[in-house]
Amino acid sequence: MTEQEIGVITHYYGKVSVGIIELKEPLKVGDTIRIKGAHEDFTQTVESMQVEHEDIKEGKQGDEVGVKVAGRVYPSDKVFKVIE
Repeated sequence: MTEQEIGVITHYYGKVSVGIIELKEPLKVGDTIRIKGAHEDFTQTVESMQVEHEDIKEGKQGDEVGVKVAGRVYPSDKVFKVIE
């Protein structure tokens, strides 16, 4: 199993547990991601993704996407795609 860095967290909305990821590489619903930072390190499956409150199936390089996250995330946390 390998990991590829695909983005960075820019914001976190605690009331809805959503992290905003600035993508450097594409990301699809169903992909497994790992979020690693100074405070947290966890792996989860992307179950939904939004851009400007609209559901999308895939985010592309340069997009800022909102993803429901399993734990608290912080700006500058790195986001990796887990490749099996």
